[in-house]
Amino acid sequence: MSSASLIKTPPEKVTVNGWVFYTSTALILLLTAILIIAPQEAGRMLGMAQAWLSRSFGWYYMVVIAAYLIFVVGLAFSSYGKLKLGSKDDTPDFSYGAWAGMLFSSGIGISLLYFGASEPLDHYFNPPEGVAGSNLAARQAVQLTFLHWGLHGWAIYALVGLAVAYFAYRHNQPLALRSALYPLVGERWVKGAAGHAVDGFGMFVTLLGLVTNLGIGSLQVSSGLENLFGMEHSNTNLLIVIIVMSTVATIAAVSGVENGIRRLSNLNIILFSGLLIFVLLFGPTLHLLNGFVQNVGDYLNGVVLKTFDLYVYEGDGDKSDRWLGLWTLFYWAWWISWAPFVGMFIARISRGRTVRELVAGVLLIPLGFTLAWLSIFGNSALDLVMNHGAVELGKTALEQPSMAIYQLLEHYPASKVVIGVSIFVGFVLFLTPADSGAVMMANLSCKGGNVDEDAPHWLRIFWSVVITLVTIGLLFAGNFEAMQTMVVLAGLPFSVVLVCFMFGLHKAMRQDVQIEQEQAQLAARGRRGFSERLTQLDLQPSQSVVQRFMDKHVSPALQDATTQMRAQGLEVQTLLGKSKRCMGVRVEMEEGNPFVYEVSLDGYLATPTESAQSDEARQRYYRAEVYLHNGSQDYDLMGFTQDQITRDVLDQFESHRQLLGRVYS
Repeated sequence: MSSASLIKTPPEKVTVNGWVFYTSTALILLLTAILIIAPQEAGRMLGMAQAWLSRSFGWYYMVVIAAYLIFVVGLAFSSYGKLKLGSKDDTPDFSYGAWAGMLFSSGIGISLLYFGASEPLDHYFNPPEGVAGSNLAARQAVQLTFLHWGLHGWAIYALVGLAVAYFAYRHNQPLALRSALYPLVGERWVKGAAGHAVDGFGMFVTLLGLVTNLGIGSLQVSSGLENLFGMEHSNTNLLIVIIVMSTVATIAAVSGVENGIRRLSNLNIILFSGLLIFVLLFGPTLHLLNGFVQNVGDYLNGVVLKTFDLYVYEGDGDKSDRWLGLWTLFYWAWWISWAPFVGMFIARISRGRTVRELVAGVLLIPLGFTLAWLSIFGNSALDLVMNHGAVELGKTALEQPSMAIYQLLEHYPASKVVIGVSIFVGFVLFLTPADSGAVMMANLSCKGGNVDEDAPHWLRIFWSVVITLVTIGLLFAGNFEAMQTMVVLAGLPFSVVLVCFMFGLHKAMRQDVQIEQEQAQLAARGRRGFSERLTQLDLQPSQSVVQRFMDKHVSPALQDATTQMRAQGLEVQTLLGKSKRCMGVRVEMEEGNPFVYEVSLDGYLATPTESAQSDEARQRYYRAEVYLHNGSQDYDLMGFTQDQITRDVLDQFESHRQLLGRVYS
């Protein structure tokens, strides 16, 4: 039984959340206008702010990023790792293969093409410590690249995905960032100002990341076309590239998660893997394999040291601060800026998975490929520069990073064909984060609907257009770097929100485990009493028999229970008359999960008797099965009188209220 059967109350119609939509839109357009109208002054002010942040909060970024990683890994290895993101009856919406493919593509974008060859070369020529251009600098270059693309960033995605999925699928909150604050501020504040602020700022941070992604993606594809066809580097050609990329991304976003995004994810894996294998086989294969093993060892050996390395004891403190702000702190803030939409997308595809599955999947599935890519392309570029005199490649990596990978591929067989394929790979890599980002931006702008119901098409198109226009404006104003600086600045306050996510998630998990333990004890005692009665009846009734029972006994009993609870001043929502096969009641509680009592007409396949000789003897039978907030209670109301059903509803409500009183007291 899916969670759709757990809470069957018809949802509100999907509508635009005015507070979130208009506030975030105004903030985004205001910032863009300032950066376009006064690019030099705005860039100077933002640069000063970034330098101040690097000096004043570098230590904080290092500590908090480490805390995210330790927290999610700790959850996975603890007893909380067995908790399911959904009711106990939920099953995953996607197979392991499809799920893994979407995890892979959601966080791996075109930036991996952009930085794969250029970043190690940049660190080689401009290391934070040591002698530039030395063998030690080359080794450190790949280690630093691994740090920036390694476990820490994926842990941020896992944290947001876990928090959003947990409260959406276990606590029936909206699939939104605000829901993760539910145990800290309560449902009233989550639906009010605090929730609007978190969702609105989350959308603002998300747009910064998406604009950066589109800007890098368009430069990457445009550089490839320049290399392949000798196109002129002009704003007109760049504009055409942006419009084409954005149009295709919008079409994919309108197609939704199950169609467009899943198919693009599968294509991503095939193309990306093929390009990686080509470079490995046609390059210095043995050197690259040796380098990969050593790079992984260097990364794991130094992960703790580099996590907290602020280069305090380097001679040139200003140089170290600049390097830290341009690279490590920028990456940490960039991961945080991508976390709202990637995390929400991970939550969207992870219903029915356990906490341990989500953490392991997010940390390990994309990570292995990411490190292999960075090692093979990074070591290939370093080998050409250090041992084969590819001076131009090193110069390009510093001056035009988007062109570096294409110059690298020029040293391989059938270079024109391979460069053409790599341009297409970059195009497809751009699409998945772009379309999933537009979908999640639209979802954050809405309220109502089912937990996993996406926003209407027009809203996805709107945000795709906004992202495109902002990117065009910043690129043509020559102030795209200012937007990258804004990513770092915006990441700081949102990192505090993620800290709140950790506290809220831990508090909710601890309380849920306590409630489940007590409910299991109560349910066991209740089932023994019910079983004694029902085993004597030996019922395998037909659908029509159970439906008549529900109409004649269950519906009046629920009406009676509703009347008695309303007499106590409770606000009771009912399902009566809305569905013949499902009826129930729901009461919102001040703290903790709402009380839900639903009776569903469920069909089962009967076990054949000993005399049955074939499967044709099997038949279906039906039950009036009881569901509470945490799923099916494994007992059937058939054989109960109306008064007994009313009493069962009231007893379950009283038990639920007592449980919440003990847990939240």
